[in-house]
Amino acid sequence: METVKVINFSQPVAPSYSYMFKFEEKFIHNKTRELMLNYWTSGFYLCAIYVIVIFSIQNYMKDRPKFNLRKFLVVWNTCLAVFSFVGASRTLPELLYVLKNFGIYHSVCVQSFIESDRVAGFWAWMFALSKVPELGDTIFVVLRKQPLIFLHWYHHITVLLYTWYAYKEYTSSARWFIVMNYCVHSLMYSYYAARAMGFFPPRFIMMLITSLQITQMVIGCLVNYWSYAYLKSNQSCHITVLNIQLSTCMYFSYFVLFGRFFYKSYLSPSGKKKPTSIPGSIYTSNKDEKVKYQ
Repeated sequence: METVKVINFSQPVAPSYSYMFKFEEKFIHNKTRELMLNYWTSGFYLCAIYVIVIFSIQNYMKDRPKFNLRKFLVVWNTCLAVFSFVGASRTLPELLYVLKNFGIYHSVCVQSFIESDRVAGFWAWMFALSKVPELGDTIFVVLRKQPLIFLHWYHHITVLLYTWYAYKEYTSSARWFIVMNYCVHSLMYSYYAARAMGFFPPRFIMMLITSLQITQMVIGCLVNYWSYAYLKSNQSCHITVLNIQLSTCMYFSYFVLFGRFFYKSYLSPSGKKKPTSIPGSIYTSNKDEKVKYQ
C-alpha cells in the first residue's frame, strides 16, 4: 500500500482552471447534498416506473410496426457524447492533479473534488443527475422492437441507484468512477452517433471501446480495494465499508457481464460470423438496425 503523503496545506487541493463557466462558479455543494440526502431514495421509485414503462411499451409494440427513429438517435447520441466529453474534460484534470500532487490515498479517501473544487463538484452533480435522462436509451430499444437484454436495464438501474447513494455520502473514491464513466461514454456515444448517421467504424474500434469498458470495471474494483485497505489500516477515508461492498458487487457483476459479451461478440465462432457490436449497441444483419443497452 502506498505511503500516505503529508498534505501541504499551502498547496491548493484543486487545480487552477484557465476558465470557469458562470454555472460552475455558482455551484454550492452543500445545497446539492441536501437535495440528495432528502430525495436519493426517490431513485427506487424512478427505477420501478422505468421497469414498468419499458416492459409495458415492449408488450404494446409486439403486434405493431417498429419505429425507425434514426434522426432522433443522431440527436440523442450526439448530445450525450458532447455532454460526456465536456464532463470528462472538466473532471479529469482534477484527478490527475490530485494523483500528481497528493497520491493514491487522497484520490480515493479525500472528497475534495466536491467540497473544494467548484468545477469538478458541479460536473459530479451533473453526473448524478444524468443517470435519469440516460434511462431514455431504453425507449429507443423497445420502440424499435430490438431485444431488451438483462445487461441493458440492470446496468441502468444499478448505476442510478448507486450514483445517488454515493453522492449523498460524498463518496471520496467516486472521483475515479465519475472520470472513467465520462471518458468511456464520450467515446461510446460518439460511436453510437456515427452509426446512427450511417458511418461504420472498423471492427477494432468496437473491440477497443468494449475493452475500455471492461478495464473500467477492473479499475473500479481496484479502487474499492484501495479504499478498503486504507480503512483497515485505520487511516481516515471518506467512504463506508457498506459503500465499498455495494460498489464492488456492482463493478464485479459488470465485469462478468461485459466479459461475457466480449467473448460472445468477438471471440466465439458465432460472434465472428455475425456483425460485431459494443456494449451499448447490437447490430443485426441489417446494419441500419441498432440496439442500445447501456
